[in-house]
Amino acid sequence: MHLSVIIVNYNVKNFLTHCLCSVEKAMKNIDGEIFVVDNNSADDSKNFFYDKFLQVKFIWNNENEGFAKACNKALQQASGDYILFLNPDTIVPEDCFENCITFIQSKNNSIACGVKMIDGSGNFLKESKRSFPSPATSFYKLSGLALFFPRSKIFSKYHLGFLDKTSNHEVDVLSGAFMMVPKKIIEKVGAFDENFFMYGEDIDLSYRIQKAGYKNFYFAETTIIHFKGESTQKESIKYVQMFYKAMSIFVKKHYGGAEAGIFNFFIHTGIYLRAALSVMGRFILVPFNNIKKKTNNTNQILVIGSPQEFEEVEIYFKKNNSRKQMRLLQSATNLSAAINESVQLYSIDEIIFCEGRLTYKEIIQAIENLQHHFTIYFFNVAYQNFLETK
Repeated sequence: MHLSVIIVNYNVKNFLTHCLCSVEKAMKNIDGEIFVVDNNSADDSKNFFYDKFLQVKFIWNNENEGFAKACNKALQQASGDYILFLNPDTIVPEDCFENCITFIQSKNNSIACGVKMIDGSGNFLKESKRSFPSPATSFYKLSGLALFFPRSKIFSKYHLGFLDKTSNHEVDVLSGAFMMVPKKIIEKVGAFDENFFMYGEDIDLSYRIQKAGYKNFYFAETTIIHFKGESTQKESIKYVQMFYKAMSIFVKKHYGGAEAGIFNFFIHTGIYLRAALSVMGRFILVPFNNIKKKTNNTNQILVIGSPQEFEEVEIYFKKNNSRKQMRLLQSATNLSAAINESVQLYSIDEIIFCEGRLTYKEIIQAIENLQHHFTIYFFNVAYQNFLETK
């Protein structure tokens, strides 16, 4: 067995459907296995996947055990030479896994690998490459100072904003959303620390990989979509508090003593500053958001796919009593250019990508090269699954 893919699901069955479709295609030329560990989802995931993706090994938990513990449960059964921890709200291109394995092999199988990630609108996700959370680095992130100096080697150190996102780099921390590690490394450094429930487990594992003499690399030559990413939810005070808790566990575990006390002081200060900035931001942005809602009255949708897929989209909307003004764009040699041309001609503000004739790689590249912001949907004809990005 060459590759074991481990995915933890919690109430995101629609995202997981698209994720598994892309994973199966990326595994086409690889001898591998796919695990999905469900943390007692309340969205009827178990019944929904009962007769779908029969090659996937589902593990159904009776409670939400958290990300680390769920991953470890699948890891105990995994037999691949390489282990990929992957979020369910991701889409990978067809050649992603092969490229990553080749890159790891070029480094003598002595590295862990993360990739370039974008959100559903094509924006680069800063979490793709990170440094370890020292007290000062964490303060700059949580206080919001990193936002004002995105390329500073001092203020933007956490997300390494000064490193070129289009080039491969050795980094400190890989994201648990996509983390490929040779199994021999995991066997030496250990699995995820289950004291981390939701955040911080990837930082801890990255730290232990480095401490054992291996390296972590940001691999920019393949791009995946991570729908959630640095979304509004992650900018909330609740997220900041959860991040603080995870970082406190990390610092106490690996540093301790006086540095842990300094860290707590910096983080508490950062939380208060972030809360103040969040309140001010909402107060300032509300009028502008209202103006946008009043003036954005167009509803032209560009459907990208085959004529048959266009018909399936029409049927889907009719079933859901939704009338849309839609135009079809079939696959083109330069899909990004064709989309931008159609947008200018027809005042498009929504795009539907039909996965079928289009490859996931074509879709990801097109989204990454969009010149304007759109509401983007994904439609999977085989599973009649309609997904709106955030």
